Amino acid sequence: MTKILITSALPYVNGVKHLGNLIGSLLPADVHARFRRQVGDEVLFICATDEHGTPAELAALRAGEEIGAFCARQHAIQADIYRRFGLSFDYFGRTSSPQNATLTQHFYRRLDAAGLIDERELQQVWSPVDQRFLPDRYVLGTCPHCGHGEARGDQCDGCGALLDPDELIAPRSALSGDTSLEIRSTRHLFLRQSKLVERLRGWIDQRSDWPAFVVSTAKSWLTAELQDRCITRDLAWGVPVPRAGFESKVFYVWFDAPIGYIAATQEWAAAAVDRDWRRWWWQAKDVRYIQFLGKDNVPFHAVSFPATLLGSGEPWTTVDVIKGFHWLTYEGGKFSTSAQRGVFTDAALEELPADLWRWWLIANAPESADTDFSVQRFVADVNKDLADVFGNLANRIISFSHVAFDGRIPEGGEPSALELELGAEFDQRIVSLRRHHEALEFRAAAAETRAIWRAANAYLQQAAPWTAIKSDRLKAAVATRTGLNLVRLSAVLAWSIIPELSEKVLAAFGRGGVVPDWPIKPCGELLDGDAGNPVAKLAPIVSKISADKTGHLARRFGVA
Repeated sequence: MTKILITSALPYVNGVKHLGNLIGSLLPADVHARFRRQVGDEVLFICATDEHGTPAELAALRAGEEIGAFCARQHAIQADIYRRFGLSFDYFGRTSSPQNATLTQHFYRRLDAAGLIDERELQQVWSPVDQRFLPDRYVLGTCPHCGHGEARGDQCDGCGALLDPDELIAPRSALSGDTSLEIRSTRHLFLRQSKLVERLRGWIDQRSDWPAFVVSTAKSWLTAELQDRCITRDLAWGVPVPRAGFESKVFYVWFDAPIGYIAATQEWAAAAVDRDWRRWWWQAKDVRYIQFLGKDNVPFHAVSFPATLLGSGEPWTTVDVIKGFHWLTYEGGKFSTSAQRGVFTDAALEELPADLWRWWLIANAPESADTDFSVQRFVADVNKDLADVFGNLANRIISFSHVAFDGRIPEGGEPSALELELGAEFDQRIVSLRRHHEALEFRAAAAETRAIWRAANAYLQQAAPWTAIKSDRLKAAVATRTGLNLVRLSAVLAWSIIPELSEKVLAAFGRGGVVPDWPIKPCGELLDGDAGNPVAKLAPIVSKISADKTGHLARRFGVA
């Protein structure tokens, strides 16, 4: 048994996430966690809502809520959505937890003692009306490049240009609208990443399993002069800075958020007496740690978070594999939480079952390049793969078994050359599928799963037990027994991607309610087994998305 620690990028608490967020880290992390449980590994799958920083404060301001209450409500909303999407977190925590505050302050003290914290003076926007310094996102104005009137002090959503607050035309406070803004001096703390370049380079060189673009991103940060990073902000909401003169400041969200992985594990461990978080994070040489991230999060997890862990001088677990993803685009443009552009997870679940979304996203995961979502493409793929192939496979042979064999896996007859060849083919396919899962090749895993369903359908088409029953009952019994076991096996192999649909099939065989073990017996034995066992009637497990429903989805989610 291998110990597998899995974390996915922490979703911001500032609103319901869209499908791009889901496939960018959360969903593939779940698929891999489920697969690892199937093969018998000891898995810990950890995530949390990211609750500090300006996005949370501004979202709470817009909602007219106190920040703590807003974060608690949004955490509950997101946790419920992820549960309904089948995300099997062992623990889904919050970065606003006491454990994360304590750990963040601990890391700060260790880094400070190691000479890796520097205090520096900066120039920052001050609002006389708000009586506070304004972080970049708290300053709004007109973009000097495109004229967009709601540009932020860090970026313009109109043209995408990166900005500084003093570049904005007619700047104003996002809090009060104050236009009498000033530039004043303020002091902040910096993590001296530049002192850790060689240690980071040596550490990255030991990571042989990272995707090429993740390695190149990390090394580009090191090849260029690695900048020391400001780790404090003039905000009221966040982890307090335990340093004299910094009582009004908090730690930067990107300093405390990754530490939240460890803190959430501490919370998980505190919930049961037989759990020890140190088995996963402290001197844990037997742990394989895999992170799932969107490409915008790669630099922080490949450089900044490791700088914190390595700089502490303590034996923390560092990541073995970073699985980075490109963007899921939306009808040719970007998904956007702030602009409410795209398909959001709550709306997706209002329209269709989770597994339909899960299947399409994994089958089209943006692993090597961006992938574009469109309603028409989604409907066509789901109807073809899940209704025509997987659903048809399950429904027609189970229905036939109730007509011809009293709803049982029939006994009698010996497998022919056709069944023996099928068993050998499936042995190879299962090896290939496992290899794709282990290599974190999600599109390839979905493609092999689809190929398995098609091969099972092709066998039934050729063996045709509904025809053989007219002249040779034993031959029909062998074909039906093989077909039923193909259905069960197909559900087991698809369970990590489409758990709810697979569970419906497995429940019909009396195998529901547990993690289905990955098949280890030769397929010849599996496909000829369980004779005499009952199989329950099964309603159609996947209904095709109709033309009317497609039109509705296009109107709700399409781009005018």
